[in-house]
Amino acid sequence: MNYWLVKSEPFKYSWDQFNEDKETFWDGVRNYQARNNLREMKKGDLVLFYHSNEGKNVVGIAKVTKEHYQDPTTDDTNWVVVNLAPVEALKNPVSLETIKADDRLKDVSLVKQGRLSVMSLKAVEFDRILELGM
Repeated sequence: MNYWLVKSEPFKYSWDQFNEDKETFWDGVRNYQARNNLREMKKGDLVLFYHSNEGKNVVGIAKVTKEHYQDPTTDDTNWVVVNLAPVEALKNPVSLETIKADDRLKDVSLVKQGRLSVMSLKAVEFDRILELGM
């Protein structure tokens, strides 16, 4: 199993909306590194959902329900989506400030490549963020 983090601005697509929808395709990715990460996602992988810009918190856990396919919002074949479904909300959202302050998380892409919208996590990083959120 692999672990990931996806970012969304809550005014565009929030955790609450995601839960109402029960499943969505993750579109709008127009960065090649983020796109490559989408291509690496496998059904069943776990994904942390991060509210960017407003809040700056990891707020929940999702899972990949369908592996990459052509982004239906564009005819450009360079871009793909995956389907995600919510699993559960974190009891305590984990702030970017908390992540930056934790020595065990100093190398996560969220800290090192703040503008990347889809990033991989090591299992120990994923587990540590969950630990902070429970």
